[in-house]
Amino acid sequence: MAKRTITKETGEAAILGGAVLGGGGGGSMEKGRLNLRGALEAGEVVLIDIDDIPPDTVLITGSAVGAPAAAEARVEPKDYLRVVEILKENGCPAPGGFIPNECGGSSITNGWVPAALMGLPVVDALCNGRAHPTGVMGSMGLHRDTRYVSRQAAAGGDREKGLYLELHVAGKLGSASSMIRAAADKSGGLVAVARNPVAASYAKVHGACGALRQAIDLGERMKKAMPRGGDAVLASILDFLGGEHIVTGAVARKEIVTRGGFDSGCVTVGDFETTFWNEYMTLESRGERLATFPGLIMTLDAGSGLPVTTAEVQEGQTVILFVVPADRLILGQGMRCMELMEEIEPVVGKKIVEYIR
Repeated sequence: MAKRTITKETGEAAILGGAVLGGGGGGSMEKGRLNLRGALEAGEVVLIDIDDIPPDTVLITGSAVGAPAAAEARVEPKDYLRVVEILKENGCPAPGGFIPNECGGSSITNGWVPAALMGLPVVDALCNGRAHPTGVMGSMGLHRDTRYVSRQAAAGGDREKGLYLELHVAGKLGSASSMIRAAADKSGGLVAVARNPVAASYAKVHGACGALRQAIDLGERMKKAMPRGGDAVLASILDFLGGEHIVTGAVARKEIVTRGGFDSGCVTVGDFETTFWNEYMTLESRGERLATFPGLIMTLDAGSGLPVTTAEVQEGQTVILFVVPADRLILGQGMRCMELMEEIEPVVGKKIVEYIR
């Protein structure tokens, strides 16, 4: 892939396709557009392939951590630059590029603002080609390297309410990620994060290379279909990704709890019940398992065809529920670590691992 400059149009496509690939999480498209606008105002956003940079180039993951539905959650575009500064102030090497942590309506734009401000590329080697709840899941298997010291910086919170905070942490990846999650909780629900410097050669093997391009291509197809309504948008998604339409109907019940920097709960449409932990985790009908994370379970607004996250979906809203199997997604190494999948089970009260082995 040759160097590609992200315009407002391609950025919007990335946000739209990324929101679908978020699988119910990955933040809102509204926040994604805020990041896109901030990046384009800051400079040029250049997207390059992993093979277009030297293998020893240091890449930093851009992320946002927290509970999207938290009432006081607030992250500004400048916070995404501040976290890079915090890493450098604490001895991290200067990056040669940025990689978003995952797909999602806003998370696919993570790293774009500091990349534009610093004149560095966004590299199409995301940590994961779908959204996921924990930071460790989006760390490309680094938690299995006992020698790796995770360095993470966080910034965010409403300044006017006195909730803004900054944090730098270095240590074992799981412990460092837990500290960042706690910071998100204390700041009102959400923080910008820069983390885990790695060589491009590592990201090439363990990341989700090509996932950003996939999101752009998907979003462009969806945009063309939108004038014809939700069914046409669904058809454009399934034609591109594969998968299956499950049901179109009103949301009969939604339960959500925001705790510890996460959203969790369930959404019911007709005879179909989903559980979620930020992202949709399971889909069942009358006790039969139909889909399981990291396979994609997702909702669209039935009228407009716009993606609807777990934080946004409302009781009474008419939605389109569909699934895409995991083998149709571009997944990072974290999605192949069963010890991470086990963490989902006590949160949603459902078996996970036995359905993906």
